[in-house]
Amino acid sequence: MPRVGPRDVILRGEFVASAANPESFPSGGLPEVAFLGRSNVGKSSLINSLVGQGKLAFTSSRPGRTRTINFYRVDGSFYAVDLPGYGYAETSHQQMLAWKRLIENYLLTRENLALAVLILDSRRGWMEGDLLLKRWLEHHGRPYVVVATKLDKLRNKSEQERGLAQIRLQNVEPMPFSAVTGRGVRELWQTITKALPQ
Repeated sequence: MPRVGPRDVILRGEFVASAANPESFPSGGLPEVAFLGRSNVGKSSLINSLVGQGKLAFTSSRPGRTRTINFYRVDGSFYAVDLPGYGYAETSHQQMLAWKRLIENYLLTRENLALAVLILDSRRGWMEGDLLLKRWLEHHGRPYVVVATKLDKLRNKSEQERGLAQIRLQNVEPMPFSAVTGRGVRELWQTITKALPQ
């Protein structure tokens, strides 16, 4: 079971596989936590903050760079799974369809998927792709939590609360998170720990 501790606790994270098709998904039976969201929403930075390793998951200032499903083994206890971001305008229609099929195949077939973490940019709230994914997860009975990232980019607490209030309009309670300040790291760890098989 992963340790839940202060932000400076460094867990053992290791890259395992980068899968462009279901045949490349790793086996082994470990539970999985999937991280989903729009391109450039901060998925990789969130994974790095959780694990305490700044360069475990690849980050880029250019959206749309993650084109495969990347699996990271955390403390030998579970896989953190970084799925391709959606909604990047410069991606071809053909590539978008291929990513959609890959993501849906993963979400539908992975029996060890313990939790999906749906990540939203707190400055933008819900966008069409986010709502479609939320409804898809609910329709297929996949457990999920919503995390609101990039709170540090909002100017003050009033703006932060407005961003969170907008997300709450969809009947969810978002988990505030900042990879810069470490806000929300402990709380998200606790949620993940509870979702993993005991």
